[in-house]
Amino acid sequence: MLPNSDERMSDWSDATALVIIDVQKGFDDTEYWGGRNNPSCEENIGLLLEAWREQEWPIIFVRHDSTGERSPLRPGLPGNEFKDVITGDPDLLVVKSVHSALYGDPDMVKWLASHQIRSIAICGIQTNMCCETTARMASDQGLDVMFIIDATHTFDLKASDGTVLPARQLARTTEMNLAAEFCQIIRTAELVN
Repeated sequence: MLPNSDERMSDWSDATALVIIDVQKGFDDTEYWGGRNNPSCEENIGLLLEAWREQEWPIIFVRHDSTGERSPLRPGLPGNEFKDVITGDPDLLVVKSVHSALYGDPDMVKWLASHQIRSIAICGIQTNMCCETTARMASDQGLDVMFIIDATHTFDLKASDGTVLPARQLARTTEMNLAAEFCQIIRTAELVN
């Protein structure tokens, strides 16, 4: 649970940074991405963002600048912009073109270390892609990681045999994989009142 205002620290050494990954308008392009799960994802991200701001805890926005020719997330396209739920200024903006937010610019791991932050809470898009990759790598870097599963979403995927795997199944698999080894799985209601 987030501490109440009386317990707020004057620095961030005991704070958990909220890492909001790739919550961009281009993910609303259903023709490109297909069907998704968790229609409450953006609402939950908004609740988390509000809660972290109330505590004056660190907030990191991550933006994916795709290099793919057809991607709606390419810089210069409207889809590269953050969705309306992502408001205000973050304490750090990381820009990346790969799956892990730890390989963005500026270097998030160095920034966290410079502020004595050892714990992060991950939310955003896509559950089983950039969010999961970031969680795995952050754990390997020695960070304490919370993965806020109901503040993420993903899309249906077609397997090599043509079978479509539903987004909800992919999210459940990510939850099971991460809980087994890499991080603590959390739901929004466990963090906000």
